[in-house]
Amino acid sequence: MVNSRSFPQLRNSTTRSKFLLPKPTPFSITLYFSILICFSILLFFFSTRQIPETEPKLLPSNESQEEQLRDQELLGAGNVGFHPCVKPTSRYKEAQESNRYITVRSNGGLNQMRTGICDMVAVARIMNATLVIPQLDKKSFWRDTSKFSDIFDELHFITALQKDVRIVKELPKDLESVPRARKHFTSWSGLSYYEEMKHLWEDFQVINVVKSDSRLANNGLPLDIQRLRCRALYHALHFSPPIESLGKKMVERLRSREGKYIALHLRYEKDMLAFTGCTYGLTDAEAEELRLMRENTNHWKVKNINSTEQRNEGFCPLTPKEVGIFLQALGYPPSTLVYIAAGGIYGGETRFSELRTYFPKLVFKESVATLEELKMFANHASQTAALDYIVSVESDLFVSSYSGNMARAVEGHRRFLGHRKTITPDRKRLVDVFDKIERGELQEGLLSSIVKQLHKNRQGGPRKREGPLFGIKGRGRFKTEESFYENPYPECICRSKKRVDAP
Repeated sequence: MVNSRSFPQLRNSTTRSKFLLPKPTPFSITLYFSILICFSILLFFFSTRQIPETEPKLLPSNESQEEQLRDQELLGAGNVGFHPCVKPTSRYKEAQESNRYITVRSNGGLNQMRTGICDMVAVARIMNATLVIPQLDKKSFWRDTSKFSDIFDELHFITALQKDVRIVKELPKDLESVPRARKHFTSWSGLSYYEEMKHLWEDFQVINVVKSDSRLANNGLPLDIQRLRCRALYHALHFSPPIESLGKKMVERLRSREGKYIALHLRYEKDMLAFTGCTYGLTDAEAEELRLMRENTNHWKVKNINSTEQRNEGFCPLTPKEVGIFLQALGYPPSTLVYIAAGGIYGGETRFSELRTYFPKLVFKESVATLEELKMFANHASQTAALDYIVSVESDLFVSSYSGNMARAVEGHRRFLGHRKTITPDRKRLVDVFDKIERGELQEGLLSSIVKQLHKNRQGGPRKREGPLFGIKGRGRFKTEESFYENPYPECICRSKKRVDAP
């Protein structure tokens, strides 16, 4: 008799034996894990390839975006669509050998001499003459004994212009003792004037030019003469290798500190204040010192100057304090790195402290270059001014407190290089703003909007060079024209093309 209770047990046992897996072997285990690893690798590979398409890119934070927009607004990168164009036209012919010579005594500070030298290059071209390397001014306020080769790369200057004008280092020995025509060429003269001056070659083989500044007109000259002036200034008249080398190092060091910086040409120097008769904010003793300096400087013709009238007409440099107020009103934060491109500021640290209240991060040549590096340039104002020039041209923003030769030259160079941002203060209108602040008449919050509105079109943007002031007649009108070297557009700056047009 079969036990009924044992049947289910037997059935379960049969079922288990029917589906029992074979005992795993070492080979099967190894194969299993190999397949699993390969599958995992393939899965990882395909999933990572899909990440850029399936996951959104990380966007900068709102704070980063605002900071980028602010930098773009405050420290612009220039204007696209403009480039230097200084190649000669198809009508231009290479310079010919000439046995007539022009010698030059350049006058003024560094940039007055630079632009004057380039005028003389053009004059030599017009008069079919050989230009002797100019002698530099050693009698100006700075008493700089530098020779041409101390400041400029003499060999580069000669070779870069060899197709335009023949240039020699010295007058030939056999001509050193011959009579020379000593000429004060008329300021702002055009092509016809210098064509007429060729009659001097009938009696002289050498013309000695006593002054070099502003010898050519700003406007109305042939295109090839204008472009020659630009080639001379921007491509030929390089600074000497030691100056160029240190200048570039200073720019790199400034960028390594903050990334971006402002170059401020603070023309609050003793000679400028004495020359313009500007004494606002000075003590009585300082004002008297400046008056005596003006009185005793023979070539300064105007002796009695009303300081208040000068300031109200916008003829005075902004004071360091006024510059601080101005830049703050434009929106520049106190953390902005400001390089002071200037000589000795009148009043020294007392005046600097007024600016440092607004912008604590003030730096100077002495804090960017070492004393050892600056040693070779000591007591040579034009050479140290050349360092300031390089730093200023390469800055993210250039601001000048007065529209002197340095300010005009830097602005023109920055326009030539793509209209780099350059703010020119409207000094005449700012006087009223500053005076209202002093009297407490300007409501809080209005200062920034007023200053920004006044200067929205004074930031180095593309525009044609301005002509003479309306109503001025005679030769005096030429003096009121905007300097060619301040704005070489349109002759040396062209639209549309992206490439740089080098000679």
